[in-house]
Amino acid sequence: MNKTPADEHEVAGKKLLCPVCGHKHFWTRKTLMNTRGSTFFKFDWANKQADNYICDNCGYVFWFLKQSG
Repeated sequence: MNKTPADEHEVAGKKLLCPVCGHKHFWTRKTLMNTRGSTFFKFDWANKQADNYICDNCGYVFWFLKQSG
């Protein structure tokens, strides 16, 4: 797994805060949003990617389809 260093992040101008434990440091990764059709025809690479922010304390995962800033 390609784990980035945990840090504070903003999405749509709002700081992320874990809804489970209240922690504010997350590491990030990108995940493919697989569909049945793409998988069946072996075109998984063509699926959209989601940005994930994973709480460094409890592991809660945020998923954002659009590129966040």
